[in-house]
Amino acid sequence: MKKNIEAEAEQILLTNYEKYYRLAYSYVNNEQDALDIVQESAYKVMKDISKVREPDYLSTWIYRVVMNTAVDFLRKRQKESIGLEGVEIPHEDVYHEDDPMELLKSLEEKDRTIVVLKVIEELKLEEIAVVLDLNVNTVKARLYRVLKKLRIELEPEMS
Repeated sequence: MKKNIEAEAEQILLTNYEKYYRLAYSYVNNEQDALDIVQESAYKVMKDISKVREPDYLSTWIYRVVMNTAVDFLRKRQKESIGLEGVEIPHEDVYHEDDPMELLKSLEEKDRTIVVLKVIEELKLEEIAVVLDLNVNTVKARLYRVLKKLRIELEPEMS
C-alpha cells in the first residue's frame, strides 16, 4: 500500500507540476522562488506521504502542502526583512488592468488562494474547501465577495 500511494503521489506531482507552480507564483510573484517552493513541496510530500489518512484526498493534500510551503516562504522572507522596519519606502498603489497578478497581490492571502484555486486551477468549491479546511459555504461566500471586490476595482471610474 505504501508503495502505491508513493507512486500515485509522484504521478500527481508530475502531472500537476505547472498548476503547483502557478499557485506558488500567485503567492510570491517570482519565478525562481515559485520553482523553489514547488521543489520544496515535492520533497515534503514524499517525506510526509505516510501522514495521508485518506488516499482519495491525496491531490488536495498536495495543494495544501504547496500552499503552506508558499506561506512559510513569505513568513520567512518577512522575518528577514524586519531589519528594514522603520525605513519608509515610498510607493504608489497602481494597478494595471492588463496585469491580473497585480490585482491578486492586493487581496488577503486566503481570498487570493480561493480565487487562484477556483479561477486559475478550476477546482470545485468542495475541493477548495478541503484544501483550505473551510466549510463549502464559507468558501462560496468569500469567493463571491472577493469577485465583487475585484469587479469594482476593474470598473472604469465614472466621471
